Amino acid sequence: MNTMESHSYHYLSNIHSPKDLKELSGEEMPRVAEEIRQELVRIVSGTGGHLASNLGVVELTLALHRVFDCPKDHIIFDVGHQSYVHKMLTGRYDRMETIRQAGGLSGFPNRSESEYDCFGTGHSSTSLSAALGFAISDRLQGSDSYTVAVVGDGAYTGGMIHEALNNCQKDLKLIIIMNENEMSISKNIGRFATNLAKLRTKSGYFKTKKATGVFLKRIPWVGKRLFYVVRGVKKSIKNVLYGSNYFESMGLTYLGPIDGNDYEAVENLLREAKKMDESVVLHLKTKKGKGYAPAELAPDVYHGMVPKWAQKNKEQTFSQYMGSIICQLAAKDQCITAITAAMCDGTGLCEFKEKYPDRFFDVGIAEEHALTFAAGLSANGMRPFTAIYSTFLQRGYDNIVHDIALQNLPCIVCVDRAGLNGGDGATHHGIFDVAFLSQIPNVSIYTPITLNALTMALRDAYDSGKPCAIRYPNGSESQAVVNAFYPNGIAGKPGVVCNYRESDSPSCVIVTHGRIVEEALRAADRLKEEGISVGIVLLERIKPYKECAQQVANILPLSAHGVIFLEEEIRSGGMGMNLSDYMARFCGLRRFKILATEDSFVAHRMNGQSIYDAAGVSVRHIMDAVRELEEEFV
Repeated sequence: MNTMESHSYHYLSNIHSPKDLKELSGEEMPRVAEEIRQELVRIVSGTGGHLASNLGVVELTLALHRVFDCPKDHIIFDVGHQSYVHKMLTGRYDRMETIRQAGGLSGFPNRSESEYDCFGTGHSSTSLSAALGFAISDRLQGSDSYTVAVVGDGAYTGGMIHEALNNCQKDLKLIIIMNENEMSISKNIGRFATNLAKLRTKSGYFKTKKATGVFLKRIPWVGKRLFYVVRGVKKSIKNVLYGSNYFESMGLTYLGPIDGNDYEAVENLLREAKKMDESVVLHLKTKKGKGYAPAELAPDVYHGMVPKWAQKNKEQTFSQYMGSIICQLAAKDQCITAITAAMCDGTGLCEFKEKYPDRFFDVGIAEEHALTFAAGLSANGMRPFTAIYSTFLQRGYDNIVHDIALQNLPCIVCVDRAGLNGGDGATHHGIFDVAFLSQIPNVSIYTPITLNALTMALRDAYDSGKPCAIRYPNGSESQAVVNAFYPNGIAGKPGVVCNYRESDSPSCVIVTHGRIVEEALRAADRLKEEGISVGIVLLERIKPYKECAQQVANILPLSAHGVIFLEEEIRSGGMGMNLSDYMARFCGLRRFKILATEDSFVAHRMNGQSIYDAAGVSVRHIMDAVRELEEEFV
């Protein structure tokens, strides 16, 4: 439970909207920033969430809300996890302790939560495309609103940013902020560039530049021509001294880089960019974890935090275990490679990176490229393992279809964070991969839920020489699941296992996969108290469905008069729908129910409600479905 105490601040407690912020002086902003950082550390330590990235954008967010007029003007954050300060300043400060909690604030911008959240974000590299849509629609509707896209430098490793830049038009009220907090993108970092950047942040620079342009243009006969000649000479000299850059080459005005944690410099630059009345790129360099020493020293550790009150699980996670097994396989096969899309640590591939650096590839936030890159490696004799979170795998659907499955290439996709993920909400639920992977010919789907079952799945997928997806949840295995289904260990190839014997004579059988099997076990225990015997079949592999259907049919007890297909993924096109269809057509199944997430993103939960309750697949829902089958049979 959350045990945080409420705090009161001289400034922050009295800021209920950007209007309140604008009534303060610029000299007071460092104190406001200090209070915000203190509160961020306190809140995120209690609720869990993203800390380092939010500490880095405090001055930037303050300046944005003092310079622009939101919600009339639009601010879009990429990825969106750095929007906590934005939420504090837009009327949600008194609810910040509920962030990422049931019934509380989202950890990302959410249109249904506030008018200040103009666009929902949770996946990287989407902001500029959306911002371009806002800016062009404002122009078409005759609006004088500004649109600001706050984009971390990591997002520029994603292709969508460059697709959007390719479509940017100069005559828009669009300001693109490149928030560089890790790597340098622009080559013009040096003494001359830094001094020029400092000069450009002074308002006098812009006034002089504008006045000079006006003066030159007013010279009779030759004014305009002289203006363009001078501008061209200036640009040529600048390019010789420290080079042009990507943005200027695309015809966009570029300003920076500047210290993004220097409040005065940031506000001055934003105000001048606003006056330009055209598409502008502002390059800011911020420090992740700014103002909190532990986060400054280890921003990766403090990127996503668990609550202090939560018991940290010291057991090996599925992700870590997957990485160690791939290392074992790679020791015997020089053709094995590992690919990640900017999530080396999150997907458990750091061990592989250290042991086999030449065979490890981090392609950045570019899931589509990662999958087609894997296909290319595979087509030329390599054996790639690509680890991607379920929710991010959605981006690579076409690449799996066209580049991997159609050519029947032996690529193995490790689908991490599969299933419902309560903390991060709708943008991070891994509930669609089963449905969209089930549609694709040639692809096998493994669903291990213990570490030993994961080992078996990885080895079997490797031996198969075919396209395979292996999905597993966040966290570590459940001992209750191990005890219920693997009391004597595990052997053989992935298939189906059950927690009953024929002599147990269960009247209903639940067929399921993934972490939700724990809900099924709890429901079965409670139903037993009512005199209802329930058996559970755990699927270690669901596709090919015809094969899975036959395996399930072979172990269904004669006493069972009904089957419930239970999953925490989307119902439409999911395991229950596919497997029940095959069992009805080939195995004579007649009485069954499908219990899965209906046509919903499972976006919100009520206070105290579990994620399974919100999705309609909790213990209570399972028990109700079993009782209905019992009543229908009678």
